[in-house]
Amino acid sequence: MILSMTGYGKAQACCQNETYTLEIKSLNGKNCDVTLKTAALPREKEPLLRQRIAQGLVRGNVDVYLSVEKNAGNQAKSFDKEVATAYLKQITDWQTEMQLPMQDAAALLQTVLRLPEVWEVNKTEMTEEDWLAIAAAADQAIADLNAFRIREGKTLEADLRSRVDNIRNFLAAVEPYEKERVPAIRERILSRLADLEVNPDANRLEQELIFYLEKLDINEEKVRLAQHCTYFLETMEKEDCPGKKLGFIAQEMGREINTLGSKANHAAIQKLVVMMKDELEKIKEQSLNVL
Repeated sequence: MILSMTGYGKAQACCQNETYTLEIKSLNGKNCDVTLKTAALPREKEPLLRQRIAQGLVRGNVDVYLSVEKNAGNQAKSFDKEVATAYLKQITDWQTEMQLPMQDAAALLQTVLRLPEVWEVNKTEMTEEDWLAIAAAADQAIADLNAFRIREGKTLEADLRSRVDNIRNFLAAVEPYEKERVPAIRERILSRLADLEVNPDANRLEQELIFYLEKLDINEEKVRLAQHCTYFLETMEKEDCPGKKLGFIAQEMGREINTLGSKANHAAIQKLVVMMKDELEKIKEQSLNVL
């Protein structure tokens, strides 16, 4: 079974004074790069949370969002006199400069009290119990994200199997054309010599034809490509995190397909090679998202 690197998980930690909401989003990546986006977590706890998430997710570009809200009944706020005074001074100075009529004092006060940062929610220090609750929420979000990865992985696996089977079928379709390919090439060479009215030594000509036709033999490429296809499917079944390895196997499959195409010297086989390349490109794209 394979897993996708794409996933999403969310969990909450309900503490005594605050409720923390933790969201994790993962996309494909070569390594595990965790980006933590929060101002709610103390600096000394950030490496611990990163390490916990990296161990749980293994690979991927991971974005982590941690937000906090005060619980009902714990919304104590303090009045910032300095900020309110600064706002009031700026407003009155601007009114004087623009020669605007002065507002009623009560109305002006109500305006100032609604401005940003005049009222601040009192912050509390994160306790060890709060951190343990956040760590548990991280584990839950990781589990949700991995469940998402499993579902996506089933779709990925079905698609990859289908495309490898298509390559196998195209490879099997080469054989009938291969039987007619060698006689056709041989006949074309002899016909060209006849057109040139050349009378080569028969034994030497036969040797050169054999040497030339051996260079066009594609049996080894067919065997290796079939082996790579089998290895690709076995790797998907037996390994836990085969994404990188599948990419390497796909590269080897591409080499054999390219060599087969360069040696084909037959229009129908070239067409099958193009179709194999098309399937292989889709395999490479999908393999990039395999964990």
